[in-house]
Amino acid sequence: MKKNIIFWVPLFLALFAVLVIVSYRSARPRYKPENLSDLLSDFSWLGNWPKWLDFPLMQPLNAGFDWLIKEYGMFFDGINNFLLGAYTLMKDFLVGLPWPLVVAIVIILTYFASGKKMGTTIMVGFCTFFIGFLSPRYWDKCIMTTCIVLIGMLLCLVVGIPIGITMARRPKFRKTLLPVLDLMQTIPSFCYLIPGILLFGLGAVPAIIAIFVYSVPPLIRLTDLGIRLVDKEVVEA
Repeated sequence: MKKNIIFWVPLFLALFAVLVIVSYRSARPRYKPENLSDLLSDFSWLGNWPKWLDFPLMQPLNAGFDWLIKEYGMFFDGINNFLLGAYTLMKDFLVGLPWPLVVAIVIILTYFASGKKMGTTIMVGFCTFFIGFLSPRYWDKCIMTTCIVLIGMLLCLVVGIPIGITMARRPKFRKTLLPVLDLMQTIPSFCYLIPGILLFGLGAVPAIIAIFVYSVPPLIRLTDLGIRLVDKEVVEA
């Protein structure tokens, strides 16, 4: 780890210095600072970034998404129809129930899921009751959000646990997948909405996919870690 830091940090600083020098030399005369104070306080000269360092990405990205939709449109339509159908069924079922019944179910589930803690149960029950009592419009929005989260959570369980078990049993697969999981957790969750909206349009499906992509790495890691940390005596028994 220390060797990598010793190698990459000077390289990054050297490249950054080269880019700054090139930008300064290519700046127009009126933008160039005349002294050190202007150099450190006025960065307008950085606006004259060399054109050869610009990487136009709009056209390649648009062409790539057009090709992806054209070649694999049926595949994405299948995913969209499946997730949208599951979301619609769950939403219609929960919206059709009387909201006091849903509040009672939430209170019972919270009571047992929290280890029979009355404080947590009362707080969750009060918040759920307040939303239902406030307005039907807010209740419907709450049900929609709940359905999106539940479907994303179920997808994480179905996909994440088998992958975590495979990682625990195959070290090579684990080493290959760990950088991917790091990247998935590093990128903000809202960034996943951009390709989701481009491929599936606006709606619940991009939100479900964003929740899945951002939430499944911890489940995979914890499953892998839990299996690998089990004592060998317990496994053999």
